[in-house]
Amino acid sequence: MTCWYEGPLAAFDTETTGVDVETDRIVSAAVVVQDAAGSRPRVSRWLVNPGVPVPEGATAVHGLTDEHLQLNGRWPAPVMFEIAEALAEQAAAGRPLVVMNAPFDLTLLDRELRRHRASSLDRWLDSTPLLVLDPRVLDKHLDRYRKGRRTLTDLCAHYGVELDGAHDAAADAQAALDVVRALGRRFAARLERLAPAELHNLQAVWHAAQARGLQAWFARSGQEELVDPAWPLRPDYPAAA
Repeated sequence: MTCWYEGPLAAFDTETTGVDVETDRIVSAAVVVQDAAGSRPRVSRWLVNPGVPVPEGATAVHGLTDEHLQLNGRWPAPVMFEIAEALAEQAAAGRPLVVMNAPFDLTLLDRELRRHRASSLDRWLDSTPLLVLDPRVLDKHLDRYRKGRRTLTDLCAHYGVELDGAHDAAADAQAALDVVRALGRRFAARLERLAPAELHNLQAVWHAAQARGLQAWFARSGQEELVDPAWPLRPDYPAAA
């Protein structure tokens, strides 16, 4: 029987105007679908005119300028609909979705749907929820004592995955998918008996524990930064009165 990490997987990634999920916008996105390890992936790409200026710092990361997005990007409303439909299709197919640092990309998509579609990501997934695989959470749990950073670039280097064109949504999505396959093989003894649905639920627990540990570290360091334990989607907190 084929293990889940050798079978059908999809991956999702975004490039954005910044790192605040409540206020920043998606400027590009991609969904990569691969039916089996080594098979040719199917890639869907979106380019978005976010309707707000793209900071120079964000452009320095992904290379997408205001001028390019205004000329070539589409309006957000139809794009967010199409992305949500694509993710719902993966859920309906029972295909696990790889999302590196899932609370960022999925929460940002949820906020864009609320902003432009008067909807939410949950509304697309009310009949069949996503089965999310987050390489960051998996790696931190399975190899918790390894020192060093755990960005996608770092994980690719550690697991021997090629990352060609970092900070391109499609390239990052494919790389994250390949990392999950490599991670599954390396920790097969601990993962092969777990179904993706079980792993999804376990990652929520693992991420919460990781968040508590990071929060404690911030406290010891005298930093007031808050770490959200929610995974894979942050709740829509009501605005302060």
